[in-house]
Amino acid sequence: MNLRDIHIPVMRDRCLDLMAPGLERPGAVYVDGTLGMGGHAEAVLERFENARLVGLDRDTQALRIASERLNAFEGRTTFVHTVYDGILDALGGVRADGILYDLGVSSLQLDEAERGFAYAKDAPLDMRMNQQEGATAADVVATYGEGDLRRIFERYGEEKLSGRYARAIVAARQTGPIVRTGQLVDVLQDATPAALKNAGHPAKRVFQALRIEVNGELAALERAIPAALEALAVGGRLVVLSYQSLEDRFVKRLFQEATRSSAPAGLPVELPEHAPRFGLLVRGAEQASEEEAARNPRAKPVRLRAIERVREG
Repeated sequence: MNLRDIHIPVMRDRCLDLMAPGLERPGAVYVDGTLGMGGHAEAVLERFENARLVGLDRDTQALRIASERLNAFEGRTTFVHTVYDGILDALGGVRADGILYDLGVSSLQLDEAERGFAYAKDAPLDMRMNQQEGATAADVVATYGEGDLRRIFERYGEEKLSGRYARAIVAARQTGPIVRTGQLVDVLQDATPAALKNAGHPAKRVFQALRIEVNGELAALERAIPAALEALAVGGRLVVLSYQSLEDRFVKRLFQEATRSSAPAGLPVELPEHAPRFGLLVRGAEQASEEEAARNPRAKPVRLRAIERVREG
């Protein structure tokens, strides 16, 4: 398996350029909070010869593959089995000079049919990023009431037919358990009005919602961004790649809060202690170029945001 062929890091050069001022420092610490198969990490270690990697991932298979890929950099790498909100514990008090969060499901998880992430492939309805613990998507489908299913489809999938799909799932499971992706896809397709069957695959948003629920992704993100900001050294930079509008809006709000002055309204002059501790590095959210999106379809929906720590406090 040639990882360089099957795994193309999204917006690799742009991520490296944004983090460069911090990672060029002697003894720089780079945290890859979503290590995956190690594509971004490999690029960082090759370009910044003095940088050390702390690679985090909840997926033990991803950690094994990344450690093999990065074997040539032994002595400059540390791998930690944890969700990315565990960054402070993973660093043990050390400050980071560059942090990358490449959110969402990884290439490894999508490409392995048996993981159950892809609606286009029939497989066990699992979707756990950490297969060693927790409820599966099949457990959610089997045990959640109609109201809870509707809630997660609306909130995490932004699915307009949430109520219809929730009712269909509850009705279908009365005749037998829904334990495979193909079964769930059939239920959703049967519940989709004929007029909407050509408006995108009916399972896309439901599968996204189930994955987020199973892995607690938004709850982890809510903890991870503040933790990453706290972990940054002055001059250190955090880059976040989001693939869903839900995630991107969340990151945007947290970045706006972090870069806002804490001065009370009406003060004629902002005192130094009220100045923002962080500054935005890009205007809005950047997207991959048309050329990259054509070469790597997974880059098409990406939204990049970046922030720098400018002072202590």
